[in-house]
Order: sequence, then structure tokens, then C-alpha cells
Amino acid sequence: MIKKFIDKLLGKSTPGTSRGKPHFGKREEVPASVHGINPELVDRRAAEVVATLKQAGFEAYIVGGAVRDLLLGLRPKDFDVATNATPEQVKGLFRRAFIIGKRFRIVHVVHGRGREHEVIEVSTFRAYLDNAAAGQVAGNEKTSKAQLSGMQHAVDASGRVLRDNVWGPQDEDATRRDFTVNAMYYDPVSQIVVDYHKGLQDAKKKTLRMIGDPATRYREDPVRIIRAVRFAAKLGALGFSIEPKTAAPLVQSQALLAEVPQSRMFDEMLKLLQTGHAIATIEQLKKLGMSTGIYPLLDVVVERADTPFVNAALTDTDRRVGEGKPVAPSFLLACVLWEDVHKGWMERQNQRQHPLPALQDAIDDVFDKRIGDVSGRGKLAADMREIWVMQPRFEKRVGSGPFGMVDQLRFRAGFDFLRLRADVGEVEEALAEWWQDFQSASDDRRDDLMDQAREEQKARQKAQPVVKRVPRAAPAAGAAPRDAAAGKAPMHDDAAAPLADGEAPKKRRRRRRKPGGGSSEGAASAAAGE
Repeated sequence: MIKKFIDKLLGKSTPGTSRGKPHFGKREEVPASVHGINPELVDRRAAEVVATLKQAGFEAYIVGGAVRDLLLGLRPKDFDVATNATPEQVKGLFRRAFIIGKRFRIVHVVHGRGREHEVIEVSTFRAYLDNAAAGQVAGNEKTSKAQLSGMQHAVDASGRVLRDNVWGPQDEDATRRDFTVNAMYYDPVSQIVVDYHKGLQDAKKKTLRMIGDPATRYREDPVRIIRAVRFAAKLGALGFSIEPKTAAPLVQSQALLAEVPQSRMFDEMLKLLQTGHAIATIEQLKKLGMSTGIYPLLDVVVERADTPFVNAALTDTDRRVGEGKPVAPSFLLACVLWEDVHKGWMERQNQRQHPLPALQDAIDDVFDKRIGDVSGRGKLAADMREIWVMQPRFEKRVGSGPFGMVDQLRFRAGFDFLRLRADVGEVEEALAEWWQDFQSASDDRRDDLMDQAREEQKARQKAQPVVKRVPRAAPAAGAAPRDAAAGKAPMHDDAAAPLADGEAPKKRRRRRRKPGGGSSEGAASAAAGE
């Protein structure tokens, strides 16, 4: 019914020929015997969401990257569902479902609780909007107030999509997606794949191809430029390559990213670095001639990617993602910016500033220069600061300090940071090994480790060269002592001599000068402490 309403609203006749636009593609239903998807790779809960929607009379499919991965024989990490039901209709069918988002209103259907919970994201089919389509819908006298609200400022004069909350038919929903391999729909009930843009063929040819004219699509949403790089890096490991026509406008279109809000650019940068293909992403940026100019902080990452410390951090992040372990953006960014923090810290200490305030000031400067207010100076910035401030505290292994350190919430992140520093030779390997043992040791073992640390500290103190005092030359005859000339009492001759056992240091008396002054001889005697 919704599809018929939209068709009538847009003046459509039959699917695939609406408004004379050829880019909506022709619907193809590919059976299981052709696409070869293994049903056992499909998430059970995602299949249940599709089945529930279909039982209620709606269309529903697994969509996007999950279908692409299934076609490649991979088990997707995330499953998204697309339907012709509105968010309110979806919410009414599930006990634990929540409508989220402003620019894109979607529904999160939650299964399970605690750490075992799983979220299936359900979105409603959306209309493909360009300037002509936006004008036609907004100018239609039968357009509802809700549709007009969704259409208001939907597309700007340059063709950039500002709002995308207008429901539409499936063929238009497929067209508004970016790449052909991400625009297929899989019905786990009938096991049919619905394909409008030859995505199945491109998947078999391992080609990443933009739907429609690439330059126009990049203008509609400049973030697609970053997505093209991300998918090229991710799928490059599987032998995929960007179609030349899709890649050609990337560099020229890069200037469009200046129009994207900085907060969204910051998030997209993190996605590039945390999808498990950070090293490949940086190589792809260099290959495409886009190693600079996308985002200032990303420029720093690319610039330092070949340094031992940052390369180790990126490699470790890729490894953790590949093993299904969580990664924190604060840790990776702390690694990338440590060079700036460490340099500023050393410079301030060389200027006789106390180590801790020097470190705090260096951190503040780096936040101002490299990150600004994009992160809101919230949890991400607080976590980065804590990782950095822990580093000098790892050097202190006596007293109660180590026990308090291992109880801190961010200790593990701080230790992993120390571990990377040891791996590249910035700190001693023995220091990292000591903390590795201490954090998991029994109480008795911890006491042994503390004794070991105290012995090492004593050995270091003994190994330090002894600074000997150089005797001052005797003043010339008749010349006043240098300290006396400066108005200061010189050190007593015996002050530098070692004290015998049990001997207390001698007290030096200071004689007050009588009012009215005195002879120069008396003043000299007073200055000499006689």
C-alpha cells in the first residue's frame, strides 16, 4: 500500500521506468541455485526479524554489506534489514525496539541482554532524491505535511543531499545506495537475492563500481569519497579493485569534503582506521593520490604510518579487529599524537618545568593543535590524557604506587601503550616485563617484585657518578671574599668537610649589626660570621 501511495505521489507508472530515469535499474530475482549463499552463514536473529515483518504483510530483506559478504562466502559481522514498513510500524512489531536518529530515522531491534545482546538495524526503503525529484514531490498538491517536512531543504543548489527521510519504493532505495555490491537484497525466507544494478556480476568480477555517475554521487554526499577508499581497502584483500570510472573523480571531488561537518569527518576518519584494514587504507590513500587533504588529523596518521611506533599501533589495531577484540579510538589516537606530546614534554622539562605540569601543558597544546573541539573534550580526550599521564608513573615501582596503578580503570590501555613503547625501544623491555608480571601476580609474588624494583633502584643510584666539589681559589691579598662582596655569608671552611660519626653539624651564629653602622672591619667580621 505504501509503495502504491508513493508511486501515485511521484506520478509513476511502472517500476524501472519512473520519470524516464534509467538509473533505477531493472529488478532481477536471483535464486539460491545461482547466487549460492550458504543459509548457515545468516544470523538467526536477523532472519527472525525478516520473518516477523513478512508475516505482518510487509516486504523485508537483509541488505547491504551483509549480502555482499554472504555472496563471497564470508560470515558478516553485522546484519541490517530493509523494509517498506515505517519506523513506527516496525517498532510496534517487536517488544524491544527503539527509533533512533534525526537525519536517518531507523529502528534498533534488540535481542538478548548484557554482553550477549545483539542489535539488528531496520531501515525503511527511501526515495532517491535529486533536485528534480525533490521539486516534483514538494510541488505535488497531494504531498502530505510529513512528506513536505521531510523534503524541506532536502537537496542544496550544488546537489548535496541534506535530508534523506522520505520513504520510497525498493528500486529507488537501491539506487540511493552507493556501490552496486552494497545494493542487493536477500530474503532468508525464500532465499532469493534481489538485484537492480548488476551487483552480483560485479561481486563475481570483484569490481567496486558506483551506481550512476560517480562525480554526481560524490556531490550528493561527499562522504562517499571516504567510503570508496574504505571499501577499496577492505575488499582489496579479497582481490577487489575500484572501477576506473569510479576512481577518476575522487581526487577532484576531494575539495567537497570541506562542506562536511567536522564532527562527521572525525567519525569517518575513525572508521577508516578501525575497520581492521588501517594499513591497507593508508596504502590505498597513497595509491589514489589522496594521502593529504581529506582531514588534518588523518594527514598526521598517514605521515607517521611508517614510523615504528605508529606502525606498531596500526598493526596491533588491525590484529585486534581481525580477532574480534574491541578497539578504542582513544588508544590509537594517543599513539599517533604521542610524538607531539613527548616532544613538548621534553622541551618544557629542559626549561626547568616540573615533569607533571610540563606533561599536562604539552597535552593541552596537542589537543588545541591537532583535535580542537571536535571530540567535545569528553571521554575520548579524557582517556587519551590518562594513557599519557600514566607513562611517567610506570617508572616509579616503589611504595604503594604500583598497587594503585593496577586498580585504575584505564590501566590496561596505559600498559598496552607502555608495551608498544618497549617494542620499539623507547623504554627498557625489562620495565614492561615487570609490569606484565606485577598486574597478574599473587600477593607474595608482588612483594618479590617490589623487592626486586628496590634493589634495581639502589643499584642505579650507586652507578650514578659522584659529583665532587671543586675547591675555590684563594682570594688575592687584601681582596674581600666574593660572597662577602655580594653581601652573602660564605660557606665555612669546615662546612664541606665530612662529619665524624656522631658529630652534629656546627651551628653558625649570625651577629646583628648595631644601629648606626660600624667600622668596615666590624662589617667584614659580621659578614664572615665571626
